[in-house]
Amino acid sequence: MHPFESHIRNVPDFPKAGIMFKDITPLLQERFPEVIEAMSQGIDWSKVDYVVGIESRGFILGAAMAQLKGKGFIPMRKKGKLPPPVIAETYALEYGTDTLEMIKEEKSGRVVLVDDVLATGGTLRAAAALCEKNKLHVEGMALLINLTFLNKFKEEGLPVHSVLNY
Repeated sequence: MHPFESHIRNVPDFPKAGIMFKDITPLLQERFPEVIEAMSQGIDWSKVDYVVGIESRGFILGAAMAQLKGKGFIPMRKKGKLPPPVIAETYALEYGTDTLEMIKEEKSGRVVLVDDVLATGGTLRAAAALCEKNKLHVEGMALLINLTFLNKFKEEGLPVHSVLNY
């Protein structure tokens, strides 16, 4: 068992019946610097201009990674939270649909997408598509938890680095 696992709380039926929510709050409280360091491994930072943090826990993790690696940070938010001009991507997730937005870029760049959990992959696929529409090439994806039994990212050869795999 990975040392981080004892700090992750499983919350059944949240936010909807049938979902087992992975609460990383205790882990962040007890081992935040180690989490950021572990998530930053496996990324070729020489090929990265910015870190894109996906709302909301991706903000926490991504901003810390950007600081650690001396990179800029770009927030990717839920619909209606950023000032215009924005571009958007709507996607399906395991318990409904949602829309991500980011401010329209004037210049291109290379990014790492950061989020806490990869489940079915809807959010991460939408985030990658949104970046590409916005002239931002995705060099990699950094996750704390990958629920590999729910997605096919490894089989598809997508650039995913995750600390914990279930």
